[in-house]
Amino acid sequence: MKAINGEFSAIHCYAEIARNASNPLEKSQIQEIRKDEIRHFQEFSRIYFSLTGRQPTPQITEACPKTYKEGLRAAFKDEQETVDFYLDIADKTQDQYIKERFKRAASDEQNHAVWFLYFLSNNP
Repeated sequence: MKAINGEFSAIHCYAEIARNASNPLEKSQIQEIRKDEIRHFQEFSRIYFSLTGRQPTPQITEACPKTYKEGLRAAFKDEQETVDFYLDIADKTQDQYIKERFKRAASDEQNHAVWFLYFLSNNP
């Protein structure tokens, strides 16, 4: 549920960050990142259902900062922390499908962090 809630929160926050983007290129890339987060949310929800037999009830667990720059900073930090969290999950499971999904998500999150850091460096 922690991964599902994190993705759910990111989906909502990244929509807000994209709305506040300083230029069309950044807006477009943040929307692409958001699409990855939607895919992760859907994959993790399927995994949750397969393990529990229930649909998850996601909740926003992290508030989205109000300014663009603070949003970028929070997104960068969250993406970096999520990489380690997902790799830990991948290391602890014996299920190959779950292992692969979380490793792929960790790779995506690292890529997202690089983009957010790049945007931060362009928005001093």
